[in-house]
Amino acid sequence: MKKEDCVFCKIVNGDIPSNTIYENSEFKVIMDISPATKGHVLVLPKEHFKDIYDIDAETAGKLFQLAAVVARALKEVLHCDGLNIIQNNGEIAGQTVFHFHMHLIPRYEGDDVTVKWKEHSMDAEEMDQLRKDIRKAL
Repeated sequence: MKKEDCVFCKIVNGDIPSNTIYENSEFKVIMDISPATKGHVLVLPKEHFKDIYDIDAETAGKLFQLAAVVARALKEVLHCDGLNIIQNNGEIAGQTVFHFHMHLIPRYEGDDVTVKWKEHSMDAEEMDQLRKDIRKAL
């Protein structure tokens, strides 16, 4: 996707209006227009990064620090029972806007939001080999 076609780039540039909660030179925090729950927000880097494979470590670190600050504000204002931080990468993983962003979804007792998966087993030898392969890639 070209930056010119990116809806989040258009929001960051002010071409599309948003309910902005916070903004600085690097990030913008906006209300999600299709919230999963009351208070669902998105944390966006202003620079266009397609996904986690594209974003640099420094920007990702700053984004997560900001997300923690915003999460505490959501807890204070909404008195939510919990909070999910969701960040999807690739269409198969549920990414629909290909501009790196993080969802902060306040959770409430009895809400109908589900985040679950079926557990899979892996034998000890296979897990050990996978651990070694990943460690080597680091």
